[in-house]
Amino acid sequence: MAAAEAHRVIIYGGKGALGSKCVQYFKSKNWWVACIDITANEEANANVTVKMTESFTEQASQVTADVGELLGEQKVDAILCVAGGWAGGSAKAKVLYKNADLMWKQSVWTSTISGHLATKHLKEGGLVTLAGAKPALSGTPGMIGYGMAKAAVHQLCQSLAGANSGLPSGAAAVAILPVTLDTPMNRKFMPDADVSTWTPLEYVAELFYKWTTGEDRPVSGSLVQLVTADGKTQATPL
Repeated sequence: MAAAEAHRVIIYGGKGALGSKCVQYFKSKNWWVACIDITANEEANANVTVKMTESFTEQASQVTADVGELLGEQKVDAILCVAGGWAGGSAKAKVLYKNADLMWKQSVWTSTISGHLATKHLKEGGLVTLAGAKPALSGTPGMIGYGMAKAAVHQLCQSLAGANSGLPSGAAAVAILPVTLDTPMNRKFMPDADVSTWTPLEYVAELFYKWTTGEDRPVSGSLVQLVTADGKTQATPL
């Protein structure tokens, strides 16, 4: 009997808190995992190291070429973009331009590259996920750069769901919209916060795994709110 075909996933931002948890979770399910990040994740089967640059086209071309060389003709079941970060600031803040630029690089660059990679390397019926944010659904004066970048990610997700987006047949694009993830950095900088309203990383990793295997997968283009209360999280498509 022929061996079962290996399942493969690419995790963009696989060295961050959520990305590392996703790498661990999929590895525990015996999946082949590739990490894209500025530093390698030793737990992944393969790594694509992003060369930092001020040019989006240069960075996108580098990542696209390196992933193409890594995969060759092989296709992946899912591409999970969990890269991102948070930087605040109002319109009058001295750091507005700096923070907006950073958010664009961390969220929009990575999401756009992930969407393009999906058109080249995703299996038919595969999944690409993007990291949006529930606060970006409405204007938030103290997080302008962050909000603009995440709103762009929401738009990208819905565009990828279109008939002529370039995604393979039956593939789905879904964006998660958390409020606050329970990461070590968030605990460090918000020590007095009510963590019962923070979404556990394990929940998100398990949710991605279910979606990749077809369990309760939302329709393509869905923006899925992750709302946690009293330690319990609900995933609700808008």
